[in-house]
Amino acid sequence: MSKIVKYKVDVNNPPVLSNEQKTRLEALAKRSDSEIDCSDIPELGESFWKNAVQNPFYKPTKQVTTVRIDSDVMQWLKAQGKGYQTRMNKILRDAMLNELKNHP
Repeated sequence: MSKIVKYKVDVNNPPVLSNEQKTRLEALAKRSDSEIDCSDIPELGESFWKNAVQNPFYKPTKQVTTVRIDSDVMQWLKAQGKGYQTRMNKILRDAMLNELKNHP
Protein backbone atom coordinates (compact mmCIF):
# COMPACT_ATOMS: atom_id res chain seq x y z
CA MET A 1 0.00 0.00 0.00
CA SER A 2 1.45 3.34 -1.10
CA LYS A 3 1.61 6.23 1.35
CA ILE A 4 2.30 8.83 -1.31
CA VAL A 5 0.09 11.87 -0.95
CA LYS A 6 -0.36 14.14 -3.96
CA TYR A 7 -1.72 17.65 -3.89
CA LYS A 8 -2.83 19.68 -6.86
CA VAL A 9 -2.78 23.46 -6.54
CA ASP A 10 -4.57 25.71 -8.96
CA VAL A 11 -2.04 28.54 -9.42
CA ASN A 12 -4.84 30.80 -10.61
CA ASN A 13 -6.79 30.17 -7.42
CA PRO A 14 -4.27 29.43 -4.62
CA PRO A 15 -5.49 28.31 -1.20
CA VAL A 16 -6.05 31.01 1.41
CA LEU A 17 -3.18 31.38 3.89
CA SER A 18 -3.87 31.18 7.60
CA ASN A 19 -2.96 34.12 9.84
CA GLU A 20 -0.04 32.10 11.21
CA GLN A 21 1.27 31.43 7.69
CA LYS A 22 0.95 35.11 6.78
CA THR A 23 2.82 36.11 9.95
CA ARG A 24 5.65 33.66 9.23
CA LEU A 25 5.96 34.86 5.62
CA GLU A 26 6.03 38.50 6.71
CA ALA A 27 8.80 37.72 9.24
CA LEU A 28 10.83 35.94 6.55
CA ALA A 29 10.37 38.82 4.11
CA LYS A 30 11.77 41.26 6.69
CA ARG A 31 15.00 39.28 7.14
CA SER A 32 18.09 40.60 5.43
CA ASP A 33 20.13 38.32 3.18
CA SER A 34 22.95 38.30 5.74
CA GLU A 35 20.63 36.59 8.26
CA ILE A 36 20.09 33.61 5.97
CA ASP A 37 22.32 30.60 6.72
CA CYS A 38 23.62 29.36 3.36
CA SER A 39 26.48 27.28 4.79
CA ASP A 40 25.00 24.06 3.37
CA ILE A 41 24.56 25.53 -0.11
CA PRO A 42 27.66 25.98 -2.28
CA GLU A 43 27.96 29.34 -4.00
CA LEU A 44 27.61 29.09 -7.77
CA GLY A 45 30.57 30.76 -9.44
CA GLU A 46 31.29 31.66 -13.05
CA SER A 47 32.54 28.14 -13.86
CA PHE A 48 29.14 26.70 -12.93
CA TRP A 49 27.26 29.07 -15.22
CA LYS A 50 29.69 28.51 -18.11
CA ASN A 51 28.75 24.81 -18.12
CA ALA A 52 25.07 25.23 -17.22
CA VAL A 53 22.49 23.89 -19.66
CA GLN A 54 18.77 24.49 -19.89
CA ASN A 55 16.64 21.86 -18.19
CA PRO A 56 16.07 19.23 -20.91
CA PHE A 57 12.56 18.60 -19.56
CA TYR A 58 11.55 22.29 -19.71
CA LYS A 59 8.74 22.87 -22.14
CA PRO A 60 7.27 26.35 -22.38
CA THR A 61 3.51 26.61 -22.40
CA LYS A 62 1.87 27.33 -25.73
CA GLN A 63 -0.69 30.04 -26.29
CA VAL A 64 -3.25 29.90 -29.06
CA THR A 65 -3.30 33.14 -31.01
CA THR A 66 -4.24 34.61 -34.36
CA VAL A 67 -1.48 36.34 -36.29
CA ARG A 68 -1.66 38.10 -39.63
CA ILE A 69 1.31 37.12 -41.77
CA ASP A 70 2.11 38.12 -45.32
CA SER A 71 1.05 35.35 -47.68
CA ASP A 72 4.49 35.02 -49.25
CA VAL A 73 6.03 34.49 -45.79
CA MET A 74 3.44 31.81 -44.99
CA GLN A 75 4.04 30.10 -48.33
CA TRP A 76 7.79 30.09 -47.63
CA LEU A 77 7.24 28.54 -44.19
CA LYS A 78 4.84 25.89 -45.50
CA ALA A 79 7.04 25.12 -48.54
CA GLN A 80 9.66 23.70 -46.18
CA GLY A 81 7.32 20.85 -45.21
CA LYS A 82 5.45 19.88 -42.07
CA GLY A 83 6.07 21.83 -38.90
CA TYR A 84 5.74 25.38 -40.17
CA GLN A 85 4.33 26.59 -36.85
CA THR A 86 7.30 25.11 -34.99
CA ARG A 87 9.68 26.80 -37.45
CA MET A 88 7.82 30.10 -37.02
CA ASN A 89 8.11 29.79 -33.24
CA LYS A 90 11.85 29.04 -33.51
CA ILE A 91 12.42 32.08 -35.74
CA LEU A 92 10.54 34.31 -33.28
CA ARG A 93 12.31 32.79 -30.25
CA ASP A 94 15.73 33.29 -31.85
CA ALA A 95 14.85 36.93 -32.59
CA MET A 96 13.60 37.42 -29.02
CA LEU A 97 16.72 35.89 -27.44
CA ASN A 98 19.00 37.89 -29.73
CA GLU A 99 17.26 41.13 -28.76
CA LEU A 100 17.34 40.28 -25.06
CA LYS A 101 21.05 39.48 -25.30
CA ASN A 102 21.87 42.72 -27.11
CA HIS A 103 19.57 45.03 -25.12
CA PRO A 104 19.86 44.27 -21.40
